[in-house]
Amino acid sequence: MKKKKKLGLTTTIFIALILGAFTGIALHSFIPVGYVRDTIIINGILDLIGSGFIRAMQMLVVPLVFCSLICGSMAIGDTKKLGKVGIYTILFYLFTTAIAITASLLIANFLNPGRNLDMSSVAITEVEVSETTSIKDTILNIIPTNPIKALADGNMLAIIFFALFVGILLAGMGKKSETLANVFSQGNDLMMYMTMAIMKVAPIGVFCLIAKTFGSLGYEAIAPMLSYVVAVLIALAIQCFGVYQILLFVFTHLNPLRFIQKFFPVMAFAFSTATSNATIPLSIETLEEKLGVSRQISSFTIPLGATINMDGTAIMQGVAVVFVAEAFGIQLEGMDYLTVILTATLASIGTAGVPGVGLITLSMVFHSVGLPVEGIGLIMGIDRIVDMARTAVNITGDAVCTAIVANRNRLLDRNVFNRNG
Repeated sequence: MKKKKKLGLTTTIFIALILGAFTGIALHSFIPVGYVRDTIIINGILDLIGSGFIRAMQMLVVPLVFCSLICGSMAIGDTKKLGKVGIYTILFYLFTTAIAITASLLIANFLNPGRNLDMSSVAITEVEVSETTSIKDTILNIIPTNPIKALADGNMLAIIFFALFVGILLAGMGKKSETLANVFSQGNDLMMYMTMAIMKVAPIGVFCLIAKTFGSLGYEAIAPMLSYVVAVLIALAIQCFGVYQILLFVFTHLNPLRFIQKFFPVMAFAFSTATSNATIPLSIETLEEKLGVSRQISSFTIPLGATINMDGTAIMQGVAVVFVAEAFGIQLEGMDYLTVILTATLASIGTAGVPGVGLITLSMVFHSVGLPVEGIGLIMGIDRIVDMARTAVNITGDAVCTAIVANRNRLLDRNVFNRNG
């Protein structure tokens, strides 16, 4: 008698997404506004479990990034090779971000999402925008004055810099640093085991997060902004399933459909949590176990990508610029679009991989072309839904880049990639 095949992570997360969406819509549509629905169920039980799950994943991020980058730079060993991998990775990330913002501007101008918007039908949320950081300060902030404080504060760029510095020096010390190197290696393994332990309850966390989102907003909430949402989702789909897969095939000759099939659980997880950082351990594990990418590469490129590769966010910013300009009747010129492309690409560097941060960097883009920052309030109400989709695109871009870099350095096992399951 054959044993029943257990549902895989892909299936369970997908089922949790669907059930969560239906549950949230049912809560919003059939249970009246009040203490029981809003306080006890949506902002109580669902928020407690969903937020608790995200915090459990975020708990692993800093130690995992620190240990994995040290191990990755130690494994590469040769400083020249590490430098080439780093430069190639950063250039690839910036290239795809520039493509993303350009494509989003073209699509938004074709669809004109804000042209016929009735401003009286849209509730503008009040927005407080923190001061933007200059390019000079962003570069200086990469070098931590206090590495321990950087670890405690979760300053990702500073953590990446310090971890790479430590890893390179440990590799150069050879046998003298063998004990310390083993400590970081075992710490990295421990973080992976902890990740897999937490992922066992991922479907429950995903269900609660999605149910809370739709329970709070409902499908009616996005109706006035449907054109904006559609424009963003089309641009995200083109980037994720078009641009990335073409680049993957051109540079590696791997099957894009197989890549999407195997990487889908990570995409679904990123969609539900809306945080790139929380997906780091699952991305590294999936790339190694299912796609054949050596951890030597992924432990370097994935944490780096979660910090500087924000293609999904750049797409949202491009559509938002056109949407707000049309809504407020502001005419943008060719130079304005070039400014948006440059500013959005640079703004992606150092953007934290946490929910909603794209709205903060969006203020920098708005300032660059003279758009009213108040326009951000137009899209804040539905940003959570768009944020989930763009996070899935962000981490997919990280994975494609990692596969390309691994293939370039002959650290991609095609037998594992082509294996079923």
